Amino acid sequence: MAKRSLMSKGLSASRPMTGDLGDEPALVAFDFDGTLTVKDSFNAFLKWRAGRKWTRGVIRLTPSLIGYVFDRNRAKLKAAAVREFMKGATVEQIENDARAFAQAFAPSLLRPDALAVWRSWRAKGAKLVIVTASPEITVAPFARGLGADMLIGTRLMTNDDGRILGGLDGNNCRAKEKVIRLREVFGPDVHLTAAYGDTSGDTEMLAIADEKGYRVFRGKPAT
Repeated sequence: MAKRSLMSKGLSASRPMTGDLGDEPALVAFDFDGTLTVKDSFNAFLKWRAGRKWTRGVIRLTPSLIGYVFDRNRAKLKAAAVREFMKGATVEQIENDARAFAQAFAPSLLRPDALAVWRSWRAKGAKLVIVTASPEITVAPFARGLGADMLIGTRLMTNDDGRILGGLDGNNCRAKEKVIRLREVFGPDVHLTAAYGDTSGDTEMLAIADEKGYRVFRGKPAT
């Protein structure tokens, strides 16, 4: 069966979510995990979805985890996790699970101070983009709930039957890949009014922003 990406199926969240991005002067980008959230949402999603199978799956991932210690290849490790915990599931199943996860855990994951800044930019009429290394399909419900204008993230491969194959469609969306993806959407001269991130994987994105918000959010949800 031929491989098909989520984008080719029209399911990629890397398209406008709340209308035309147009000529608005203020374009603001937020990393997701650790910036808008208090921890890695993808790992949390996988653990929640796996339930009792989580520990067994992590044990099977041991060779990949050991390999990461030496090669520091996040894309390789992420693909291994997708194969272990998501391979064979349909896109519809993952979308439904992602919605349920977001509904249940958004209050305990999202940083209140990050949300305050997000809403402040929204009140100013800025266009808000989430740029994340997590899979678009799992972050999309959070992005829609926040009213993001666009979501740019890592894409997963599917087959013609709409099942997850266990590999990444393209590069892991971190570091320079974040800027590459922003340029794909907004053009080669894209410049951000502000950008917010919390790791070295956000450095390149912060570099093209006027306001560089590095680890500025530390708030924790009350719930």
